[in-house]
Amino acid sequence: MTVTILCVEDEAAIQQLMDLALRRAGFDVALAADVTQARAAIASRRPDLILLDWMLPQVSGLEFARQLKQDGETRDVPIIMVTACGEESDKIRGLDSGADDYVTKPFSPRELVARINAVLRRAAPHAAEEVMEVQGLRLDASSHRITAGGDELNMGPTEFRLLHFFMSHAERVYSRGQLLDRVWGGDVYVEERTVDVHIRRLRKALSLHGHDRFIQTVRGAGYRFSTQG
Repeated sequence: MTVTILCVEDEAAIQQLMDLALRRAGFDVALAADVTQARAAIASRRPDLILLDWMLPQVSGLEFARQLKQDGETRDVPIIMVTACGEESDKIRGLDSGADDYVTKPFSPRELVARINAVLRRAAPHAAEEVMEVQGLRLDASSHRITAGGDELNMGPTEFRLLHFFMSHAERVYSRGQLLDRVWGGDVYVEERTVDVHIRRLRKALSLHGHDRFIQTVRGAGYRFSTQG
């Protein structure tokens, strides 16, 4: 099945560049110039990934990303934020809004396609039919569900992969770079600070029944999953 990418971009020249590059790469492409058009496109056909411009008329891409991640119908759709705002603080804001990656304008078509492919690989449900449970926290890889105390937890695909990795490698400390290699993949264009953003999201999702305590920061070394301490 062909992957559908929704490009939400109000600059016609950039929208045209995205459309051409993605179609050449074999993707189906839907185009929207603002949030209203984007919602209509999503209602017509749920995309596999959304390229979202930060500076949109009426409703910003930052706010729209938050809305998408709060909606049960779209919270699992990966988002790549596209913007001219290249400062580290801007990138952190974009990731905090729910984006899975961040592309700074101007960008090359090859980089854009590479980032899309990397995010799509991370977002794919884990293939292993595996259930892990620790003190009431249960991860079912085959159904892609996480429950705590019987309550289903909502988290994005990257947080799911991160938790799956942690639970599979409990008590071991991993640096940010190691987590990027193991969870994101060695060919992914993301910064180490990205790990911190997703750790915060993961802890927030796990906090319902206090399981956020399992994700521990090891000063100067990285992170580990542990039921001790």
